[in-house]
Amino acid sequence: MNAEKNIYPLKSNRFNRRLLYTLLSCFLLFLLLPWTQNIRVRGTVTTLRLENRPQSIYTIIGGKIIKWHVKEGDNVKKGDTLLQLGEIKDAYLDSQLIDRTAEQLLAKEKSIMYYGKKVSANAQQIEALTNAQSLKIRQLENKITQLTLKIKSDSVELIASANDMKIAEAQYKRQQIMRDSGVSSLVQLEQRNQSYQTAIAKKTSAEIKFTNSKTDLLNAKIELSQIVQEYTEKLMKAEGEQASIQSDIANSQAEVSKLTNVYANYNIRNGQYYILAPQDGQVVGAKKSGLLELVKEGEQLLSIVPKRQDKAVELFVAPMDLPLLKEGQKVSFIFDGFPAILFSGWPKASVGIFRGSILFIEKSIQENGKYRILVTPDPSSKEWPNMLAIGTGASAVALLNDVPIWYELWRNINGFPADYYQHKKIKKKDEK
Repeated sequence: MNAEKNIYPLKSNRFNRRLLYTLLSCFLLFLLLPWTQNIRVRGTVTTLRLENRPQSIYTIIGGKIIKWHVKEGDNVKKGDTLLQLGEIKDAYLDSQLIDRTAEQLLAKEKSIMYYGKKVSANAQQIEALTNAQSLKIRQLENKITQLTLKIKSDSVELIASANDMKIAEAQYKRQQIMRDSGVSSLVQLEQRNQSYQTAIAKKTSAEIKFTNSKTDLLNAKIELSQIVQEYTEKLMKAEGEQASIQSDIANSQAEVSKLTNVYANYNIRNGQYYILAPQDGQVVGAKKSGLLELVKEGEQLLSIVPKRQDKAVELFVAPMDLPLLKEGQKVSFIFDGFPAILFSGWPKASVGIFRGSILFIEKSIQENGKYRILVTPDPSSKEWPNMLAIGTGASAVALLNDVPIWYELWRNINGFPADYYQHKKIKKKDEK
């Protein structure tokens, strides 16, 4: 008992108990301290706008390199000449190719103009033939009308002469009877005979005249048919020539369109010999070098890093953490190459970090089995470094709910997911 009292004095035992209680109290207080839940992911720096990302320059036509106007690392402006290409295809080696094509195009346009004049002359010829045909047909129709009336007149005259002949014949027969009876003289008989012969002659003449009139009418109708046929053939020939000329015009117009297309292609190809910078930026990653080196169509020559870059960070989040994130949520960053001290549980105590907000979350999973998230700078926080290069790695911390440390330890021990972050103000708005 004396030895125990000498080893553990009373005062020393009280001090140890106080120290133990103090440490236990501090540990309990530490467990009650607030802790900000978070999700830590890795990502890379990119650009928000597609035109601000590194752009590869390709050749549209094949050729050979004549002259380089830039070197790697040069800063260029939009429209500056990067390099000059030369032609290697035999179809485009003529230095006067565009001028000769323009001459061919002009000649074809003139031929169309001359064909147009020929069509106009042919149209006038068709009009003249149509008018002549109309006049000729009208003339013959009038002649047919006249001959028809003449036939009617001749038929009446024939009937009258036939009646006269019958009367003269009757008189002659009566006179002959009277002569046989001795009542009349021979002279009177001869006079009646003469009158009878005259009537016969008039009737014959009237018949011939009537027949000639009918023949003339038939000839007029035949002539009318011949005139119609003749002028129809002439008109068909003229219309055929006009159709042939119009066909030539259509072919010439097709050739003009083809030559116009060829001329435009030659002009466009002539402008492709000089490769121009599409925007302001820095020349990097040249794939070709030297002079007279051949390049193919669509082959990459170099790349340009745009001068203006709206930086953003693309992150890849595991599917289990995706429901904990939403658009507009705050994210803290540590960029590779920029020193910082990060306390993920106490973000306000962190030093050298940069902040951003989630712009959008892709709904389709990537090949790496994660979801892509794009984060842009937070305008209410300090600006991201100007020296931040595209492709720089970034460690991101997405802030969630504030919980006690003991709860966070208990959650990690049990493997429970983090609490979904939501402001009280937002809850009130949703309730309303």
